[in-house]
Amino acid sequence: MSGGSERGAHATPSGVGSLVDGKWREDAPGGLLTSTDPATGRPVAQARLADSTTFVQACTAARDAQRAWAATPAPVRGRVIERIGRLVEANAEALARLVTREIGKPLAEARGEVQEVIDTCTFFAGEGRRLYGQTVPSEMPDKQLFTFRVPVGVAAIVTAGNFPVAVPSWYLVPALLCGNAVVWKPAEYTPAIAEAFTELFVRGGLPDGVLNSVLADGPTTFDGLSAALDAGLVQKIGFTGSSAVGVRVGELAGRHLQNPCLELGGKNPLVVMPDADLDLAVEGALFSGFGTAGQRCTSLGTVMVHSSVHDEFLRRFDAAVRGAVVGDPASDVLYGPMISSRFLDAFERHLDLVRDHHTVHGSSGTGRITAANPREGFTGDAEAGLYAHPTIVDGVRPGDEIYSTETFGPIVGVASFETFDEAVELANGHGYGLSASIYTTEPVNAFRFREQVSAGMVSVNNSTSGAEAHLPFGGNGRSGNGSRQSGIWVLDQFTRWQSMNWDYAGKLQRAQMDTTDLPADLDYTLP
Repeated sequence: MSGGSERGAHATPSGVGSLVDGKWREDAPGGLLTSTDPATGRPVAQARLADSTTFVQACTAARDAQRAWAATPAPVRGRVIERIGRLVEANAEALARLVTREIGKPLAEARGEVQEVIDTCTFFAGEGRRLYGQTVPSEMPDKQLFTFRVPVGVAAIVTAGNFPVAVPSWYLVPALLCGNAVVWKPAEYTPAIAEAFTELFVRGGLPDGVLNSVLADGPTTFDGLSAALDAGLVQKIGFTGSSAVGVRVGELAGRHLQNPCLELGGKNPLVVMPDADLDLAVEGALFSGFGTAGQRCTSLGTVMVHSSVHDEFLRRFDAAVRGAVVGDPASDVLYGPMISSRFLDAFERHLDLVRDHHTVHGSSGTGRITAANPREGFTGDAEAGLYAHPTIVDGVRPGDEIYSTETFGPIVGVASFETFDEAVELANGHGYGLSASIYTTEPVNAFRFREQVSAGMVSVNNSTSGAEAHLPFGGNGRSGNGSRQSGIWVLDQFTRWQSMNWDYAGKLQRAQMDTTDLPADLDYTLP
């Protein structure tokens, strides 16, 4: 199965549009948007935004291409995924630097994100030969039972911009491997990354229409998705974003009797027990809370510290945060700029959640870093860049808004507890359930925490962030609907189980009615 003549054709130099049925669209019915380097303010690329009609057209193209793609043997589809991984690996440095330039992620983290794509492709390339079904014994003679995984059809995938290549790969790679066609809606403010990532996929051997990329804003996407569902063009929705929008996406899917894959927000706890290695806990809290400027769904929300070590932990944590380098993402820094002005504005609004009973630590100032509001050791452009002070808020209580609000920025709360049960209540009380961590040297604490915490992912003596390509990723409660990405578990999102019974007895055999009943003496007792 080969792609069309337009496969791999670049978007026009004047802007990045949508890829629909193998062709880059040059129109911009949704308007124009220029992405900028958040570290310098310089323009990166212009997005030619689509409208809802474009989204429906992309879904139609996917529907038309899907059946032939599903008929391609799964090992051959796996070979395509393998080639995509090789292309990403060959272009890893260029892709990582593009991620750093368009969203400001530190280069070391951007390289790690690109490696996650490579790892995901490596894992699922082999799944092309392991989309196992099962043979099941029948209760009747001369009859065989089988199960098969079959693709769902067309998957509409909507992802956020904080992980612009790793998270899309969690959806795109298994969805395509399983024989689905995909319509991908990347973050509209990352057009250069979206174009590059789409090109790497289609040049790996995907036929026209199997992967479509639509640049559009959120409301437009929702309208297009609704119309595509009404037209019967989409059979699966994958969404990564805020819990509030996830609720709306879930409601929309439910009206069409669909079960979406929702990966939403988090307010991830890190528990420090009295027996913990405090230096290790500080290191984990520093990376969990402030890596990627706190703009991860798995970012640390609140550190819950036993009262006996609270003051010493806070002293060390404050010193570590004050000594960390913030600034130019191309250099060795803890974190760089906020992704865009919308995230910086939201972070500054969340500072209003600090109350009189809280104490603030971690930096010489709060809010945006500027010449008038400087940070010691800062290495970035304070006037042109979108940088924020790291902020520690001590004295957090369960009733505080900051305890239950996903702040999505470089702000970490600190709470105190007396007993293990109180720590678990604090870890679960906000209603999120994505990731949780505990620092302890006592195995009983680790196992009891794992049993009682509501998070879908648990770390012991490690940070709240750090997914691996072969483990299930996902949350519960306000963090998601229990669906999982990555590893073999995501296959259940992009396939349906189909059963088949094959009767070669030459006569009708009725289940539960024509089964053999061997005689038994159930009144027998031992003498």
